Amino acid sequence: MGIVAAAAAGAALGILFAPDNGLNTRKKISKKGEDYLDNIKNKFDDFILNATIELENVQSKAGKLFDNGKERATEVKSKMENGMS
Repeated sequence: MGIVAAAAAGAALGILFAPDNGLNTRKKISKKGEDYLDNIKNKFDDFILNATIELENVQSKAGKLFDNGKERATEVKSKMENGMS
């Protein structure tokens, strides 16, 4: 985020000190701002997508571990019941 903010500040300063009229300068600043916001939004969307995928993977693995544990517990219980009969 720091790098993106520094790049945005540098671009804004570059545009402000470039020889151009006020209207064009404001348009350039507005366009750069939109570009940076789009870039940040895309990175955030990618982060959310990756986090969601990881969460689904963890949930799946946890479900499998739970099912395996339940199955093992049932096997042990059955062996104990058969051994005590």
